[in-house]
Amino acid sequence: MNGPMSSSNFDIIQLAGRIGAEIVGVDLSRALADGVIAEVRKAVVRHKVVFFRDQKLDADAHVAFARRFGPLTTAHPTVPSLQDNAHILDLDYGRSAARANVWHTDVTFVERPPFGSVLRALVIPPYGGDTLWGNTAAAYEDLPAPLRTLAEQLTAVHSNAYDYAVTSQLPEDVKAYRAVFESTVYETVHPLVHVHPESGERALLMGGFVRQIRDLSVTESADLLRSLQAYVTRPENTVRWRWRVGDVAFWDNRATQHYAIADYGTQPRHVQRVTIAGDVPVGIRGEKSRPLKGDASKYSPLAA
Repeated sequence: MNGPMSSSNFDIIQLAGRIGAEIVGVDLSRALADGVIAEVRKAVVRHKVVFFRDQKLDADAHVAFARRFGPLTTAHPTVPSLQDNAHILDLDYGRSAARANVWHTDVTFVERPPFGSVLRALVIPPYGGDTLWGNTAAAYEDLPAPLRTLAEQLTAVHSNAYDYAVTSQLPEDVKAYRAVFESTVYETVHPLVHVHPESGERALLMGGFVRQIRDLSVTESADLLRSLQAYVTRPENTVRWRWRVGDVAFWDNRATQHYAIADYGTQPRHVQRVTIAGDVPVGIRGEKSRPLKGDASKYSPLAA
């Protein structure tokens, strides 16, 4: 193995107008110089999600790469980790009908959602199974001024608890997964618009774990969230990745939502995720997120 890879040996190729870049020429299984790590982090903050094709990582190398960007969370607050590795969430969709085909930001139901997630592909179907990412900072910028002013004043409750009436209609294996997912219920109040701690950008903080906007009725919340979410999922604010085995995606969880497209039927799709601990989100007036229910201290250490 050669020495540490320097920052002059790779290219960053933008993939779409507002989000997404591919980093070409970086072998994540090698020792990476501090300068490379710094450039990758800058690319993640700028492009929101970056991709590395055809990597040859095992579980230990996956964790080691993610750890270069900060302290790691455990795999998930409620879902068990990969056996013998507390940091890896094993997502083997060939064994379950439970799919992540809803727009979401990872683990927003805790006080400190992850800074970023690193996902690697182990088994990919021959067709289907792409993932979409949306830029929540660009979505905020697209809001008409009156809607932006309204969003800046609001907070929302995020939770991992599902709607029982909806869950009761699902297949048994999905019900079983959801029972594990909400085995400990977490609720956190986040500002609807927060300030990115590195870029200073303002971004919407929403996604599939939002249950209700505070001080609004359920119906009013649903209507407003639908309107705001439409800006996140505008095609101009998204990028789509066609996976190959070995690919790695690294996204800034503080400025994105993502959606795993469930269009591959019963074909196997197996990926693994490691998450990097984040800070408490802060709104534009300095208001911080606060937990209402559940102790997530074992999941997410204080970010460096």
